[in-house]
Amino acid sequence: MEEPDCKDPNYDESAQGDTVYATVVPELEEGELEKVMNPIIQEYFEHGDTKEVEMLLKELDLGPRQCVFPSLAVCLSLECKASQRELTSRLLSDLIAKQVLNEGDMTTAFNHILAQLPELILDTPEAPQMLGQFIARAIADHALGMNFLDQYKGKVDCEHARAALDRASVMLSMKSEIVRLDNVWGVGGGQRPVKLLVKEMNLLLKEYLVSGELLEADHCLRDLEVPHFHHELVYEAVLMVLESNGDAAIQSMVKLLQSFGKSGLITLDQMNRGFQRVYDELPEISLDVPHAHSILETFVDVCHQQLVITKQLRDACPSRGRKRFVSEGDGGIIKS
Repeated sequence: MEEPDCKDPNYDESAQGDTVYATVVPELEEGELEKVMNPIIQEYFEHGDTKEVEMLLKELDLGPRQCVFPSLAVCLSLECKASQRELTSRLLSDLIAKQVLNEGDMTTAFNHILAQLPELILDTPEAPQMLGQFIARAIADHALGMNFLDQYKGKVDCEHARAALDRASVMLSMKSEIVRLDNVWGVGGGQRPVKLLVKEMNLLLKEYLVSGELLEADHCLRDLEVPHFHHELVYEAVLMVLESNGDAAIQSMVKLLQSFGKSGLITLDQMNRGFQRVYDELPEISLDVPHAHSILETFVDVCHQQLVITKQLRDACPSRGRKRFVSEGDGGIIKS
């Protein structure tokens, strides 16, 4: 049926019925999306008001491209501070809760970011690690489906995407141990609670054992910004070797500590302190790990061979079942 033409001589306005007026918001073109969204996100980083963002997004007609917003928000936050990444995680959770975004939008957004990682790491080398944390947090917040990681199993060719997904998987497997994933972005540097720092170091070590990525482990430890507490990482690394009871863990941890020692990231003093703490607690550790003495002796010998620790520290290692001179510093005292 053709629309009536008001210029037609036979046009009868009274026969057209009531005129209904409606405000139509034109759908944004692809090139305009980022220009409009960028200032919304940057201002949110300043005021932290998720309700304001919710209101602004509802005024826009994003159509099927709503997924662009969470994708852009996460990518922008990668270049910001941990506090801005925390704000971003909260925003994604709130927008899902208020049904401004849906799970499909979030899935599409994170799929897009994973595909972008080869470009993102050029400006932000730690992008895979941080994206993994975003994914884990989003899943924990029910902003992203629990099956998100499953779709990628055995199908990831990109090493950066694999690193991000591995981190998310490890974090989710430790969910009950890491306080809560809502603390994933911490509060910065040495102000972080000791318990949280210990759990972050545990996470770092578990991820390293899975991936074998020395550079990633280096980035993670530097990001914690607690050089005075690096002895804790050494302590946790040795404990992990004792509990693993395997040659693969010994070789991997020796390689990691050797790398940290050569780069100067972990000082000799911090290295010694970490090992000495294990020595001091070995009787208690042995209650849970019966073969701890023999595993420790093997690990210590390999560490000495690879110049991770000094001869004096190697000789100070407690030994069960035989006597030995522990070190010149003990004045030649024989210990059992």
